[in-house]
Amino acid sequence: MAAKKISRARKRDLENPDEFITLWTKLFNFAAEHKVQVTCALTFLSVLIIVAAATVYFLKKSENKAFFLLQQGVVKYQTLLKASNPQKAYLDAGKDFELIMEKYSNRKGGKLARFTYAEMCYAAGDYDKAIANFNKSLVDLSDEPFLKNLILSDLGYSYMAKKDYITSAKYFEMIVTTPDYSIKDEALFNLGELYDTIGDKDKSIDAFNKILSDYPGSMYTEIVKEKVG
Repeated sequence: MAAKKISRARKRDLENPDEFITLWTKLFNFAAEHKVQVTCALTFLSVLIIVAAATVYFLKKSENKAFFLLQQGVVKYQTLLKASNPQKAYLDAGKDFELIMEKYSNRKGGKLARFTYAEMCYAAGDYDKAIANFNKSLVDLSDEPFLKNLILSDLGYSYMAKKDYITSAKYFEMIVTTPDYSIKDEALFNLGELYDTIGDKDKSIDAFNKILSDYPGSMYTEIVKEKVG
């Protein structure tokens, strides 16, 4: 049976980056509205949920082979994670993601695979590899503001885990200066903590106070009040 041809107009619709941005924005807003007190921008579980939802969406829209493989990879990783630990799951499932990244590096599925792989590296404690892949994802997804901020946050947390607090602060500072407001309160909270750690008390208090003045409804508000009270 001959395969159905897709019209050029339909191809343009499928390749339209606005759909990708809109989907991610809706998913992120949902996650943001339902998040609980955590120490990072999104828990790794939330990232996997978002990636899985995006994968299902694009499979329906374009039947992209990269997204099909990504979906399989995420399911495999989640299964291994339940049966073992982040380190073993990362080692066993990592090759699947590396294959997708190599074969589909210019496709959305390949770019999402790298982002997910970077999260896996971070969860497994391989911070150097996480940083390398987050940096590549930053280039791949730089035209999507909230995803860019999420990756900047991931880089901040990765350097924080390496105890490189000055470099970590630089990434959270980048988030604070961007137009997207999605995770600015969290970036400010981390800056307050980091500045305090490196001994800059004035900048620490300024960061905390900015949460109180600009983001009174933030989940960090009560914690900050105790710190500056």
